[in-house]
Amino acid sequence: MPANMRDVAALAGVSQRTVSNVVNNYVHVKPETRRKVLDAIEQLRYRPNILAQRLRHGRTGLVALAVPEIAAPYFAELADHVQRLAQERGVTLLIDQTGGDRERERLVLQGFQTHVIDGLILSPLSIDAEDLADYQLDFPVVLLGESIAGGPFLHVSVDNVAAARLATNHLIETGRRRIAAIGAPGDNSPIGPAARRIAGFGEATEAAGLPSDLRYTPEAWTRREGYRIGQQIIETGADVDSVFCFNDLLALGAMKAFADLGVRIPEEIAVVGWDDIEEAAFASPGLTSIAPDKEEIARTAVDGILAQLAGHPGGVGEVTASHALVTRRSSIIP
Repeated sequence: MPANMRDVAALAGVSQRTVSNVVNNYVHVKPETRRKVLDAIEQLRYRPNILAQRLRHGRTGLVALAVPEIAAPYFAELADHVQRLAQERGVTLLIDQTGGDRERERLVLQGFQTHVIDGLILSPLSIDAEDLADYQLDFPVVLLGESIAGGPFLHVSVDNVAAARLATNHLIETGRRRIAAIGAPGDNSPIGPAARRIAGFGEATEAAGLPSDLRYTPEAWTRREGYRIGQQIIETGADVDSVFCFNDLLALGAMKAFADLGVRIPEEIAVVGWDDIEEAAFASPGLTSIAPDKEEIARTAVDGILAQLAGHPGGVGEVTASHALVTRRSSIIP
């Protein structure tokens, strides 16, 4: 049986309160007494119940992150940033996967509600603000993405309309006139990322007097679906000189299809993606992509949880993270 505080106190010849003072680094302990207690702790291999100590102070040191798909490169990279920043701030991160399913997202909320966590960083796809209200969560929540906005939460997002406009204008400025978007409808929510990217795409093409080609609708934002649509564009002889893909996986799949069918990128078809995952820089050719500032998103989320725990007003509200267009060979002819 593992040693407890009573065992340490008996071996060191002190009270349990003295052992507690040493474990919690209480300064007013005689050096000789502290040495006796530490020797007893080492001899018995005593491990304090850190969770119990934190609970007595109203904290567990645990923060949860729930994302739709851990294997998706964007969420994997985002989770890595969140984990690193949490560790720097002395917080342990728990990660769960929802699959973007409404019932699973509700189960995650219900499950975390019954566990001891200090806060939740949630990237929802299916639940709404009413679902969150149903649970009357008693810990801080930070929402990521575009599915839920407003309410008594910190909401961190990227301006999808502006970013989509930036990506489309890049193609227009490089001489492209027959631009197809790959990703609609993707998300049927009127405030979801697909709808916002469609809006930005439409604003840019309309301002340039060009049509908005939205006929290519993948079943999912995956490499496989990008490959299928890339094949469809070439094999049907579609009048397309560039594609704006709503994530990098679609773009990478389409690029593979174009290459397999002997279509030169970017000479015959230019490609722009979204997320700027690490793979984009190592594709052949390198993939031009919208880069949300994942580190800023992670930092805002983690610090937002800690701010709410500390009672600071900056822990709630709307935050728009920065983005940039990273240009590579897939859209620019040397």
